[in-house]
Amino acid sequence: MPATERSLDLARTAAAAADEKLATTIAGIDVSEQLALTDAFVIVSASSDRQVGAIVDEVEDQLRLKGAKPIRREGERDGRWVLLDFGDIVVHVQH
Repeated sequence: MPATERSLDLARTAAAAADEKLATTIAGIDVSEQLALTDAFVIVSASSDRQVGAIVDEVEDQLRLKGAKPIRREGERDGRWVLLDFGDIVVHVQH
């Protein structure tokens, strides 16, 4: 089953939020046919630990405006890689 329109909209919003905070690389992958857990991955890279934090905050803020709340947030302590699980999409932000 292909990704839902909601999932695609959330993925585009997450990508735009990362771009707003000057992410160095942004990629979206539809994993709905391979994984039952989520529809899409958004993979983002940043040039510093501080930028990772800024991107994570902006992604969360923008997705909350769309009614999406993170189910899980991992990796924030080190600041080198953060996973945000919104159910419909999973956002990976890494240095």
